[in-house]
Amino acid sequence: MAQPPLVVLGAGAWGTALAVAAAGRQPVLLWARDAAQAAQMQAQRVNARYLPGVAFPAGLTVTADAAQAHVLAAQGLAVLGTPMAGLRPTLAALPPGSRALWLCKGFEAGSGLLGHEIAQATRPDLRCGVLSGPSFAQEVARHQPTALVAASADEALTALAVQAFHSDSLRVYTSTDPVGVEVGGAVKNVMAIATGIADGLALGLNARAALVTRGLAEMTRLGVALGARAETFMGLSGLGDLVLTATGDLSRNRQVGLLLAQGRALPDILQQLGHVAEGVHTAPTLQARARASGVDMPITDAVVAVLQGRLSPAQALQQLMARGARAEA
Repeated sequence: MAQPPLVVLGAGAWGTALAVAAAGRQPVLLWARDAAQAAQMQAQRVNARYLPGVAFPAGLTVTADAAQAHVLAAQGLAVLGTPMAGLRPTLAALPPGSRALWLCKGFEAGSGLLGHEIAQATRPDLRCGVLSGPSFAQEVARHQPTALVAASADEALTALAVQAFHSDSLRVYTSTDPVGVEVGGAVKNVMAIATGIADGLALGLNARAALVTRGLAEMTRLGVALGARAETFMGLSGLGDLVLTATGDLSRNRQVGLLLAQGRALPDILQQLGHVAEGVHTAPTLQARARASGVDMPITDAVVAVLQGRLSPAQALQQLMARGARAEA
C-alpha cells in the first residue's frame, strides 16, 4: 500500500524528531514558520537550533511555503508540531477535510480547552487526533527504542499514524480515548515540576515515588471527570509519560522544578532553558479546569503557588505534608 503524503507543521525539536524518524521510510515535508530557518535547515541538513547533531535523511525536505505544505496536508496526513498556543491557528489554516494529529500537550491558555475540544469548536470538518506518549525528541531522532500512542475516535486515522511512524525503533499503539491521552500529556508536565522541586530539595526517593503516585491519582481523577477512561492512565500517555517526564534529566519541566528548588527566579529559569516548558503555562489553567470540574488536585495547587511566588518550595512541601489523613484513592 502506498504511503499517503506526510507533512509536519512546526520545526521545533519534537516535530523535527518525528519528521526525521519517518523520513527514513517515506518522503516527509517539514514546514517551518521562519523562512530563514527553513532555508538554513534545508541547506545544512540539520536543525541546529532545536535538534543539533541529528543529520536529516535524504527523504526529508524543509520548506517555509505554507501553500505547499497545505497541498500535501489535504492529500495525506498532517502532524502538527506547534506548542499548545499555536494549535488553534494551525488547525484553522488546514484545508477542509484534512487528517491531522497534534503533538502538543496541555490546556489552551484562556479557554482551558484540550486539543480535541479546540478542534471540535473550530474545525469540526477535520479528522483529528493526538500522538503522544513518553518520548524525548533527541532519543526518537537517534532511533532509540520508543513507544507512542495515537488516539482518536477515528480508527482509520490512527491506522494512518501507525503506517507513517511504526518501525523497528518506534512502536505506535492506538487508542480510542483521546480525552485520556490528552489529559495525561497535560498533567504530567505539572507533576514533573513538582518532582523536580522535591529532588532539588533532596527529599529522597521515597518522596519522589509518593509524588509520582499521587500525581497519577490527580491525573486520573481529572481525566475521568472530563470523560476519559480510567485505564488509559495506566498506559503510555499516563503512567509512562509521567515517569519519564518526572524523572528524566532531559525533561524541561523537571529542570524548572530543580532550579526553583535552588531559589532561582522563574523568568531567569525560562530564559536559561531557551525552550518551552509547557508545565509552567499549563499549571494555572489546569488548576482552573480542575476546580471547575470539582476535582481536588493538591499537588497542582502547590505547584501553582510556587510558580506564582506565593509559596517557597519548602512551604509548598509543608502544605502538602500537613494535609489530613485519608483513604488512598
